[in-house]
Amino acid sequence: MIRIGGLALPVDGDLDQLRKRAARTLGVRPGALGELDIVRQSIDARRKDDVHYVYTVELSMANEASLVRSAPGRNISLTERRPYAFPSVGRKSALPPVVVGMGPAGLFAALFLARNGIPSVILERGRDVDRRTLDVGAFWDTGILDEESNVQFGEGGAGTFSDGKLTTGTHDPRISAVLDVLVEAGAPADVKYSHKPHIGTDILRQVVKNIRRELISLGCDVRFGHRLTGLTVSGGVLAGIRVEGPTGPYRLPADALVLAPGHSARDTFTMLKEAGVPMEKKNFAIGVRVEHDQQAVSRQQYGPAFSKLPPSDYKLACHLPSGRSAFTFCVCPGGQVVAAASRQGGVVTNGMSLRARDGANINGGLLVGVGPEDFPEADVLAGVWFQERWEKAAFQLGGGGFRAPAQRVEDFLHKRPSQGPGAILPTYQPGVTWTDLEGCLPNFVSDTLRDALPLMDRKLRGFSVPDGVLTGVETRSSSPVRILRDEGCQSPLHGLYPCGEGAGYAGGIVSAAVDGIRVAEAVARG
Repeated sequence: MIRIGGLALPVDGDLDQLRKRAARTLGVRPGALGELDIVRQSIDARRKDDVHYVYTVELSMANEASLVRSAPGRNISLTERRPYAFPSVGRKSALPPVVVGMGPAGLFAALFLARNGIPSVILERGRDVDRRTLDVGAFWDTGILDEESNVQFGEGGAGTFSDGKLTTGTHDPRISAVLDVLVEAGAPADVKYSHKPHIGTDILRQVVKNIRRELISLGCDVRFGHRLTGLTVSGGVLAGIRVEGPTGPYRLPADALVLAPGHSARDTFTMLKEAGVPMEKKNFAIGVRVEHDQQAVSRQQYGPAFSKLPPSDYKLACHLPSGRSAFTFCVCPGGQVVAAASRQGGVVTNGMSLRARDGANINGGLLVGVGPEDFPEADVLAGVWFQERWEKAAFQLGGGGFRAPAQRVEDFLHKRPSQGPGAILPTYQPGVTWTDLEGCLPNFVSDTLRDALPLMDRKLRGFSVPDGVLTGVETRSSSPVRILRDEGCQSPLHGLYPCGEGAGYAGGIVSAAVDGIRVAEAVARG
């Protein structure tokens, strides 16, 4: 197979033009090319008067080696595809594994076990994605929260109400397997080659549902509204679990528990601590959501070509003399800021986009890293308590009903309360209260963000535009704890397999799904 990189194409180019570019690079006629597969697509916007797509493609032809040797172009090589292969199954137990949590980590762990002859019992404390979508919509409309069915809990996990980003900083061979599954389940094919792939929350909900249908067809027992409440241990080995179900509590024998609880399962963390499961505090980040006008950002990023391209995103970071760092996180082009609380009395924000990304605003987390040295308590759950403190402060500052405190960028920089919006209107529902965000952020976070905004504006002009909207507070960037495990993905409590973002081993949909496959391999090995 021949791989060709660096193929430039105008923003309005098409597949026929791409084939012609590939043929010209190889020095052959377009008709001589076989089937052409796009491997990667990105946008080169370094020169605003020459913004264009850049492609890497692969194709099969006769005499590939001689063609590559004689090709006049650059970025041409021979390559061989090596699809992911699940290892041999050695598990002998008659008990089915139990998977707790139906976010990406739990779903992919269960799916790859089931595809290899090991169906599991799958427990999800929340509801199925259709019912969950109704519950979340009602919360945004009314401010009435269901603590078991919300943006954090339910089929698909927290990522179901997000932008559906599939970017990851890793190069694990399992990534291709994850993307294959998503496309098979209904995700757009471009997620396999886009430089910044995203599904969109509207499409992702159907994808999640289709994966669940495959799990059931493979013999899995999927149980919604079933919450893990305890572990049964015998001689340092897992023997079973305790569960609270719709009809009451019950016990379930288990010698392999894939624990993928998500980063907001605070009651689960407490249960694990009381059960003596080894955990440690870990770093995460807190801050606010920042909103800008989408067209203004796209124009700044792409110049005159912006109207012919998908809505632009951004990725910014700065390191300050104080030793603190600020960065943008989970940017949602054409999206909205969403209420992401999972407990009463605390405001939590996140971002979400539909596949079309056609909203007026772009939003992103504007965060500051925090770590155990910032938590006053020595307890392993100190990070959880730190999150709760600022979520409760945001709830009070918002005035109740899950209204979120908000402030214009100009007012935040000048340390004065906002009285109302400017040209950019907030998208958060059930609504915002204009105020001073100092009341719901640690002083060092406020100071860091205030120092960072002008520096980020130098990298992306308009980032600190006066009418930009800051909405607080964002605290759930990642899990505040890590459930310890060894190289075989197993806790010191034999039979417990901590998994995914909530366990402290992933950050985002793809990395969580990859970790789910990794843990499935460990369970299957026995």
